[in-house]
Amino acid sequence: FRSCHRMHSVESIRVRGPTSFPDWECPLLGGHVAVTISVITAVYNNRTTVADALDSTLAQSHPRVETVVIDGASTDGTKELLQGYAKRLSVVVSEPDAGIYDALNKGLRYATGDVVGFMHSDDVFAHSDVLARIASAFVDPRVRAVYGDLVYVRQHDPKKVVRYWRAGPFSARRLRWGWMPPHPTLYVRRAVYEQVGGFDCGYRIAADYEHILRIFADPELTPFYIPEVLVRMRLGGKSNRSLSNIIRKSHEDWNALRRNRVGGLGALVWKNLSKVGQFILGG
Repeated sequence: FRSCHRMHSVESIRVRGPTSFPDWECPLLGGHVAVTISVITAVYNNRTTVADALDSTLAQSHPRVETVVIDGASTDGTKELLQGYAKRLSVVVSEPDAGIYDALNKGLRYATGDVVGFMHSDDVFAHSDVLARIASAFVDPRVRAVYGDLVYVRQHDPKKVVRYWRAGPFSARRLRWGWMPPHPTLYVRRAVYEQVGGFDCGYRIAADYEHILRIFADPELTPFYIPEVLVRMRLGGKSNRSLSNIIRKSHEDWNALRRNRVGGLGALVWKNLSKVGQFILGG
């Protein structure tokens, strides 16, 4: 996966190869699960919540987890905090990057698991068995992507749910009408990333949506939907921080739809209107 940022000075805290994992009998299926999941966390100057994200990943019951943390050379104490976690993480790198999508691409290059997903530094898993449930779905070799539901919570009160994103089952028709799975819940076989490539850093806000369109537009893709909340996400995403960002995101969404030849203007409109019903009154 090519970086969006060719030249930079490298200051790696620690880089360690993947752990040798034991085989595991999955209690959910009663079958043999040997799926290694790489969880990538990109962070920059987010000392206040990244520990919650890391603790959430480290607390997962699935034993075959590779944790990859990419820090953009933080200056707020994040780098020092990560040093305290280094022995429990598979890869920790701290160096300048060209933004979130450059960092995620870097994480994809370090990931060695069978399956790859992202735990953003503001997010946490809904419970300790999330990755075990995801691994169970990948027992079927036909399944190439797994996703579930997500709730948005208040920035300073993560127990307070303000929005429930119920993804629902995938269909090509829904994709053409603006549907997308919550990106933080999406786990994909690494072979798919090797096929479609990484995030396009030409998109400053909507590279995740463009990447999802690339993945789900493949008629051979067999996704699996887990109908439960997998991730709790704090409010405060970049795309909704200002009117200019909202306008830019809509422009990037439109370009992504045209580029991947999925849907049209109706998809862009419905993609935004569908969010209205997700908000919880009094949240």
